[in-house]
Amino acid sequence: MNSPGHNNGYQTRFTSTKREMTSTLIILGSIIILLLLALPAHAGGIGELQKYFSDTAVKVKATDNPTEKREILNQSFQTMSAAVDMAKKSELISQNDGVGLARFSAALQQKQDELAGRNGFVRVPDEQLNAFSDYVVQDSEQADQVVTISVVTLLLILLLVVLIVR
Repeated sequence: MNSPGHNNGYQTRFTSTKREMTSTLIILGSIIILLLLALPAHAGGIGELQKYFSDTAVKVKATDNPTEKREILNQSFQTMSAAVDMAKKSELISQNDGVGLARFSAALQQKQDELAGRNGFVRVPDEQLNAFSDYVVQDSEQADQVVTISVVTLLLILLLVVLIVR
């Protein structure tokens, strides 16, 4: 009655079910950990974006020459725009991220136009360049409320900015 074959069948099914359950728990646990890690990564990414523009504002305020201030701001916008354009072309970018990047890109272009006085904007006066750089920092702080992109896209943009700057 207690044949070894009968026991093995039950034990094999139990072991197989146990393995499947363990695999499922590992996968579920991994997903939960990734989600928990994504929140600080997103916050850190937004912080890095703000830091990028904050560093630009510091450079702008460090010089008294309005031409240099404009060049610093313009170069900052061009670098970020180039990174966003490269990110848009990546296969990692979802359709929703593409929409968010298009909005962010349009906002950057609007700031460049305002700085230079193009496309219906009045050129930022020389004496207001420091305030304009502060405005750009404040606007980047609010960007996460207006533009929604994934953590992967944000990190890709930041990586591209680092590569472009170097």
